[in-house]
Amino acid sequence: MTTRRQSKFVHEGKYVAEVDVELIDSDASWSPCISLDDAYKLDSVRDALRRGDVRTASALARVFTLTPIAE
Repeated sequence: MTTRRQSKFVHEGKYVAEVDVELIDSDASWSPCISLDDAYKLDSVRDALRRGDVRTASALARVFTLTPIAE
């Protein structure tokens, strides 16, 4: 079993958060997967962004604001 770091993106409303998670590679058929703690972290960031709580989301991830481009 090996692990590697990867960024996952969470999009909610006008925000996008870049969350660092650890992927777990194994010989199992469901590989790669993430740990339960990382899954909870992704859920926490998503919930915080839904509430508009950028401060909490920023403590767990890098948060960006999406700005529409005028056509």
